[in-house]
Amino acid sequence: MTDIKSLTLPELQNLVVEGGFPKFRAAQIRDWLGKGAADFDEMKNLPAALRDFLKTSCYISVATIEKKQVSRYDKTVKYLFAFRDGECVESVLMRYHHGYSICISTQVGCKMGCTFCATGKSGFSRSLTASEMLAQIEAAQRDEQIRISNVVLMGMGEPLDNFDNVVRFLSLAGDEKGLNIGARHITLSTCGIVPRIYDLAALKLQINLAVSLHAPNDEIRSRTMPVAKAYPMERLLKACRDYFEATGRRVTFEYSLIHGVNDSDACARELGQKLRGTHSHVNLIPVNTVEGTGYQKSDRQRQQSFANILAAYGVTATVRRTLGSDIDASCGQLRRKHMKKENEGGI
Repeated sequence: MTDIKSLTLPELQNLVVEGGFPKFRAAQIRDWLGKGAADFDEMKNLPAALRDFLKTSCYISVATIEKKQVSRYDKTVKYLFAFRDGECVESVLMRYHHGYSICISTQVGCKMGCTFCATGKSGFSRSLTASEMLAQIEAAQRDEQIRISNVVLMGMGEPLDNFDNVVRFLSLAGDEKGLNIGARHITLSTCGIVPRIYDLAALKLQINLAVSLHAPNDEIRSRTMPVAKAYPMERLLKACRDYFEATGRRVTFEYSLIHGVNDSDACARELGQKLRGTHSHVNLIPVNTVEGTGYQKSDRQRQQSFANILAAYGVTATVRRTLGSDIDASCGQLRRKHMKKENEGGI
């Protein structure tokens, strides 16, 4: 069965023509998929023979809401979405003054093993298709009756470990007949797979790149992020500089502040020295409380002190506002609870 929502228009045209139907029907199908059609019978302007052909040769990816949580503080919404094979991922819908943003998943689980992240603790199952990434956005829009204008690939999984499907998603998301979300409204977050950063740079996309740094040196970084052993910081930072040169897009460094691990003044000074003079921004994130890690977030005074020291080195930094704190809005935790209930026979 062909994953029809993951096809580009030329690929869809080939599918239709090979099935013995006129090429123009592909544009009609694309319009229906862009409107969120979940069943071929909804495509009323297609002849019955074409709909029958599509039913026997293709499927439409949809994300079904398995569970939904809404923050009583800021109305942030956390979804647990299920796909056709029963696998589940998490997405988080956030409300800002400029509109709605959604953080989506790119894999079921994760291979990277970052110690502060809940996702990797449940293991890795598979990568998502481009259509399954689109389906998360479509399902949230349909559920809340809104239009989402910004997308962050920072949910479950490592986007650059699912490179081809993610690049296909980026192309499809920008389709004016579909979601019509421009590249500058999409942020891709990576733990730092250096060869793939260069592959991404070669495409010269205008997306925003966010790199999870979380430490000022390899010694601390390798204790929390195993990927640091494969791609040392010096090599990673060079890749980020080269990415900027190739695309003209400033890189954001994500830095989770963990009390007693990476939040000291010395850490801030070392980070400032390494990032001084670069076209970058640091997003300071109070670490999320995840069962089993023992990590605690830095207090507000320490967060601000860290930002002030970076500023002294000419490095711009902001402390991220915490959203959905009462619903475990960091990805991975809702799925872990769901899996635990399934294993215990509670569902």
